[in-house]
Amino acid sequence: MSPAHARRVFYILTVTRWFPVGLVVGILVLLATGRGLTVAQALTYAAVSGIVTFALELPTSGFADAFGRRAVYLAAAVVNVLAALAYVFAYTFWAFVGAAALMGIFRALDSGPLEAWFVDEVHATTPGKDVDQELSRQGTFLGLAIALGSVIGGALIWWHPVRSAPAIDLAVWCFAALNLAHLLAVAVLLKETPRHPSGQRRRAMVAGSVRKAPHVIADGLKLLGRNKVLLGIVLAEVCWSIGMIAFESLLPLRLEEFLGTQQKAAATMGPVAAVGWAIFSLGTWLAGVTSRRIDIARTAMLGRLLNGIGVVVMAMTMGPVALIVAYLFTYSAHGFNGPPHSALLHREASSRNRATVLSMNSMMAFLAYGTVAPLAGLLGDRTSIATAMLVVGLVSIVGVGCYLPARRAEVATHSQTVI
Repeated sequence: MSPAHARRVFYILTVTRWFPVGLVVGILVLLATGRGLTVAQALTYAAVSGIVTFALELPTSGFADAFGRRAVYLAAAVVNVLAALAYVFAYTFWAFVGAAALMGIFRALDSGPLEAWFVDEVHATTPGKDVDQELSRQGTFLGLAIALGSVIGGALIWWHPVRSAPAIDLAVWCFAALNLAHLLAVAVLLKETPRHPSGQRRRAMVAGSVRKAPHVIADGLKLLGRNKVLLGIVLAEVCWSIGMIAFESLLPLRLEEFLGTQQKAAATMGPVAAVGWAIFSLGTWLAGVTSRRIDIARTAMLGRLLNGIGVVVMAMTMGPVALIVAYLFTYSAHGFNGPPHSALLHREASSRNRATVLSMNSMMAFLAYGTVAPLAGLLGDRTSIATAMLVVGLVSIVGVGCYLPARRAEVATHSQTVI
């Protein structure tokens, strides 16, 4: 396969993978509460997806190397269809838990194979070629696909052509249908140059991947114990992840309170999410500009502060327009915090342990969200959605202090450079 052909397939499958997500972004929690679940139950089932991904992320990491990129990506697409159909037919708490578990399995399998396939195919004809520009364009296609899907999902819910069913159901059915289209696209378009092991070596690679998972976690925890700067950065990620509960899960419920109906809240989430993705991109650009002026650690601290304040303001708003404006501000700060946080992580990593450092950061985020989201839902049931938002927002602001060791290390490094 030529690099140009591989690029086309890479971009097409990126769009078919992420466009369906846009249709349901922010509305699955409304789907659950509309079908009788409490807020605590809705956030508990949603947390299951993150917990399953956390549990399987490392054990499945070697599957694509052992079985081939195409086989694993195809398996992920199959599970994605099953997960979408599970959401379509979920009407009880345990049915939603099952759907979320399938989605977690999908996310674990989906993480990496397509990108690895693309790089392999390019290097098969042009060894060592950098693909940074292609990956950057893929990110643009991904964001545009979600944004377009969000707008169309909102329009479908406003339209509500099937009056015999709730308006939100049509978007979920379309989500399932488009996931099936993605599966067919993968089956037809993704061709792989045979380069993977078979037989006993394949089984050994899979077994090794599963066995290594506890060791990677143990090595990561030991590293956090030795490196206080890295520990602070990961704790900032934990606070960040807890703050995300407000603008990823609680926002649609707060909108429903203001607008009065599930349909209006779900339809509004479409264009709001689309604009949110655009604002997110603006935030990432501003982070690069700011870090050149005030250094990376202070940029990360500023991003965490602004994002946490945004969540607190979301909790204190008294109307839908103010809530949406506060959300867009919060989401721009969400994008703003990403690049400096990643840069600080890479400062504390080396080629020997970089994968461990990145995995620990990601896994702690999944674990924090999965652990705290049910508690936030319970708090929302016992008090109010606004109170739950306020609490997770305050926790998010605590993450500012977690960057202080990184800031001190940055100052010390600059002082040594001057001397």
